[in-house]
Formats: sequence, C-alpha cells, structure tokens
Amino acid sequence: MRFSVVETGYDQRQVDSCLDELKIRLVRLAARAENAGAGREWDQVREDATHLCDFLRRRTAVVDGAEAAGTAAEREAAALLDEARSELEAAREEARRVREQAYADAVRARRDFEAALLARRRREARVDEILAGARGDTVPPDTPTAAAGVPSGGATERSAA
Repeated sequence: MRFSVVETGYDQRQVDSCLDELKIRLVRLAARAENAGAGREWDQVREDATHLCDFLRRRTAVVDGAEAAGTAAEREAAALLDEARSELEAAREEARRVREQAYADAVRARRDFEAALLARRRREARVDEILAGARGDTVPPDTPTAAAGVPSGGATERSAA
C-alpha cells in the first residue's frame, strides 16, 4: 500500500486502512499462536510474523526512499505554496482596501443625496408657503391694476373720437 502525501503529512484514510489491515493480520496471528501446538502451527505463526515484519520494512523503505527522491519536489512545491499564499494575502488586502473605498464612496454619495433632498424639500416648503400666501390675498375685481393701463372709460372715449 502506498500513502499519498498531503499538505499535513500522509492521507489519513490510507494510513488508517493500512493499520486496520495490520490489526486484522495481527489478531489472526495471535489467535493462531494461542491455538498452536508444537510443530507445523508454530512454523506457520513464525512465517506470518516474518511476513508482517517484512511488510513493515518494505513500507518504511518505500516511504524513506520516496522522501529522499521527493525532497527537491517537495521543496519546490512548498516554495510555490508559499508564493501562492503570499499572493492570496496580497489579493485579500487589495480586496479589503477596495471594499473600504467603495463603502466610503457610498456613504459620501448618500450624504450628498440626503443634503440635496433636504434642500429640495425646503425649497418646496417655501414655494408652498408663498403660494398659500398669494391665494389668501385676493384682489377685489374693481381694483385698478397696472396691467389695465387705461382708466375704465378711456378706451371707449378714444374709439368714439
């Protein structure tokens, strides 16, 4: 069985599977040892124990060899991982600054909008005030105005002459 190398060591599921397999083999071996009599059974128990020891030696030799061969690759992978992490951190910092700037711009725009809306409402209230005052001061119909420009009998006198 081979173990895949992951960020924090070996793949835990693979290691657990290997240990479970070893546990099963050791339990069987222990059961055989209890039931073993002299002769052939003891030879089988010794053979199984030797097989398990060889299995473990092969596993550690493969792992040690893989570590020696993979050292340069692991260093390069670690360097790439460090570079990626620093780029990610820089991108997060940039995103944070952009969010803060956008928020500040939005707050400023809202304040400007609210100020403009308040000024418009004040102008509207003033216009309503002026119009309400003009409606209350009605001019009697017989009041001479500057728009009439001519006395009441003057227009007819000119046309007769």
